[in-house]
Amino acid sequence: MNSLALCIPAYNAAIYLPRLLQSAQKQVIPFNEILVYNDCSTDDTAAVAESYGATVITGNMNMGCSYGKNKLAEVTTSDWIHFHDADDELLPNFTTLAHNWLKTPDCPDVVLFDYEWRDNNTGQLLAVVHFDKNELEKDATAYAIQNQINPFCGLYKKPRYLEVGGYDIDPLILYNEDKAFHIKLAKNGLTFSAESEVSIINYRIENSMSAANIKKCVIAQYHVLEQTVATHGQKYTAELAEELFKNAAVLAKEDAWDYVNKALRLARNLGHKVPSNAGKAFRLLISINPFMAMWLREKLIRLFKPHLRNA
Repeated sequence: MNSLALCIPAYNAAIYLPRLLQSAQKQVIPFNEILVYNDCSTDDTAAVAESYGATVITGNMNMGCSYGKNKLAEVTTSDWIHFHDADDELLPNFTTLAHNWLKTPDCPDVVLFDYEWRDNNTGQLLAVVHFDKNELEKDATAYAIQNQINPFCGLYKKPRYLEVGGYDIDPLILYNEDKAFHIKLAKNGLTFSAESEVSIINYRIENSMSAANIKKCVIAQYHVLEQTVATHGQKYTAELAEELFKNAAVLAKEDAWDYVNKALRLARNLGHKVPSNAGKAFRLLISINPFMAMWLREKLIRLFKPHLRNA
């Protein structure tokens, strides 16, 4: 029961798919299935995918990548699923590392793989993202609350994925559905671990959906945190409050002031009045008037940027 499917949700991805599918063909151990969900693309996404031997499932209307991932999970006959964004790439060692995990006696339900973050135009290495294996295994819910986990770095046990219902397609969490998804998996008891050898490249692409919709992403993150407070707020008060303070800071940057107020209020309702890493002056001000403290901080950052950006 170690079959492995590469599942790719795709919308107008014809320009990027060759790179990913070529990298899939270079794996030492072939994928058992390569599936592409064509989300009503208006370009040659389906034709390009088929030219590389992928099985294409085409939707009747554009529903978004979360719906596409759920549909691919339903269709695949493999025991394990690896989702991948159409504009990213696999290194040749990915399936070898994956099968090493699948052969272990007590393989966790979710394995996360470290990845490189590179500029799409120049290939410049921007960062290497590592997951903390010990923290994941100790408390996956806390880790998922505090860290962004993207689907292109995950290996998922299909029966467990289907058991919890896969991705939620709630429009409130659109643009931050990956964080919601991994919190959901952890909250439902799926076990997590991490592979430390890098095997994936994630590319920074100008005008990508996330880059073009930062405000929508950070508002969606608020709703993910709000939903998590409703279900796990009593156990993870500190972790959630810290994320809400961070969320409020980015919301302020995006001038989403009504949501700044909501995030600050929710953090305080959890019993935390100040962020743990704030300076003395900011801690004092935010304890007195949270909204005014965040407003003043953002105005100062805009005036003296970049000197106060990380204050």
